[in-house]
Amino acid sequence: MKFDLIAFVLVFCLVLLTVLPVTAEDEAKSPAQSQIERAVVSYAATGTRDEQALSGLASLDPELGEKWSRIMDLWEAPVTVNEALPDHLPDDESLCLVALGFQLNPDGTMREELIERLKVLLAASEKYPRAVIVCTGGGTAADDPTATEAGRMKEWLESQGVNPSRVIAEDRSLTTAQNAVYTFDILSEQYPQVKQIAIVSSDYHIATGTLLFGAEAILRNSDLAVVSNAAWRAPSGTLSAMFQAGALIELSGDVKTAFDIYYETYDIHELPPLHGDS
Repeated sequence: MKFDLIAFVLVFCLVLLTVLPVTAEDEAKSPAQSQIERAVVSYAATGTRDEQALSGLASLDPELGEKWSRIMDLWEAPVTVNEALPDHLPDDESLCLVALGFQLNPDGTMREELIERLKVLLAASEKYPRAVIVCTGGGTAADDPTATEAGRMKEWLESQGVNPSRVIAEDRSLTTAQNAVYTFDILSEQYPQVKQIAIVSSDYHIATGTLLFGAEAILRNSDLAVVSNAAWRAPSGTLSAMFQAGALIELSGDVKTAFDIYYETYDIHELPPLHGDS
């Protein structure tokens, strides 16, 4: 038992030194924020819950402790990836289809992966013709600052005959965490009838999207729930557990540390410089 504890501490310290070097900003973090980041980085590195960090968080802030314990439960839960939406979802405006964007070509046109995601979304929109649709993704075209992922996605759907009144373009986000935050802003403020979310993306991205949208619901005390998904089977692509940790840290409010993790652990596909301001 003593050896296991020493080994865990050594691994955790190595992760912190490698991924999260100590800075003046780190020293200024609240004790609660430090425990949140310890819990998520530790789980990403070892695959096991840091119960000490979660207990420490609960002692500092019982409400935050309860929320992050639920987020860890969500992270640990397996996610089934579907090629199409199932038949049992509500066929009314309480359902929202959320399509996650993908980086645009430098000239502002859509890459093949985004078009393939849209084909899955189109099928879902035809299966559930009364569902609200959110396309989410901001400006990622290096040579066209006017183009946004959400804008191009909306244009494509409308060209395929989807009623424009159904489609919402969330065109500010540059990360999956921001996808969740800004989508929740829109739905909570303008579409209170929406109660269930189905996420559409590539297969390797579904678990991350489910985690972050679910975590955002927990942090907001929202009754919005991620209930299903539909995915394009991408020939390649991965998102690491450490990337997911960074995204959770972004949701927790520490954008700088989150972006440090993104650049350190994830291929960001030659995106233009990302900005952490929300």
